[in-house]
Amino acid sequence: MGTVWRVKLAEVDQQRATELRQLIQQQLNDDDLELSTWKTDSVLSRFNQYQGNQPQKISANMADIITLALRIGRKTDGAMDITVGPLVNLWGFGPGKSPVSPPNQAQIDRARAQTGLQHLQVIETVAGQYLQKDVPTLSVDLSTMGEGFATDHLARLMESEGINNYLVSVGGAVLTRGHNVGGAAWRVAIQKPTDRENAVQAVVDLQGHGISTSGSYRNYYEQNGQRVSHVIDPNSGRPVQHKLVSATVIATTALEADGWDTGLMVMGPDKAKALALKEKLAVYLIVKQEDGFSSWMSPQFNAFIRR
Repeated sequence: MGTVWRVKLAEVDQQRATELRQLIQQQLNDDDLELSTWKTDSVLSRFNQYQGNQPQKISANMADIITLALRIGRKTDGAMDITVGPLVNLWGFGPGKSPVSPPNQAQIDRARAQTGLQHLQVIETVAGQYLQKDVPTLSVDLSTMGEGFATDHLARLMESEGINNYLVSVGGAVLTRGHNVGGAAWRVAIQKPTDRENAVQAVVDLQGHGISTSGSYRNYYEQNGQRVSHVIDPNSGRPVQHKLVSATVIATTALEADGWDTGLMVMGPDKAKALALKEKLAVYLIVKQEDGFSSWMSPQFNAFIRR
């Protein structure tokens, strides 16, 4: 998936660690062959390459991820959209370089015509799960949720191997169970919106939950004196202009946290706060102010803060 993984374990000797490393890498390789947009032979890439409207066979795992993505997409009024790839590419955050000049409205409209969750459907049958699109050029990018899924998958692997004290992460998604080597609860830091790696905004005890953060403060470029964010609003087809720079979500699974943080990041501070309160989500937002940054947390998130 073009990112890194990390597993921290308590009370595991070197031989066992070596065995587990092999199991972990094999499982992540398998996940990559399913969800990657980097590998042209992955299940997801083959679906994206197919330009037709016949249902395509997918795995139960992929069906679960896309079903959740569609649900969160609806609840965020389309802000979390796994089909937004053409717009991301248009603004220079895909495999190519940043554009020399901003795309015009006609280019944006053409790209938007190739996106939209309403064009995607998961079909459950006795023979298995299928994915169908009614726009032949529609493509799906699960990078917004693949990290969370892979993190949850690592947690299930640890449980199946009889390990109850661990911290697992893929990319920016993290999930913990039990305690660390010192016997204390695992603590996870939320980073300040800065390029400095170790600047800590807040520390949380996940209590067996998953956490994921979406931010706009690192992936951007400058154009004509303006900062162009990689966070694209699917509804306008343009980079977001609001002041929300980071959205962190804690949820029962890392997959769910990974889906919600993206949608909230697109929505902006006011709509994100309202939705977090409505859905009773554990959310922590960091907003850019003229004199620095301000933060806001939902009541559900407050229960995880270490003071």
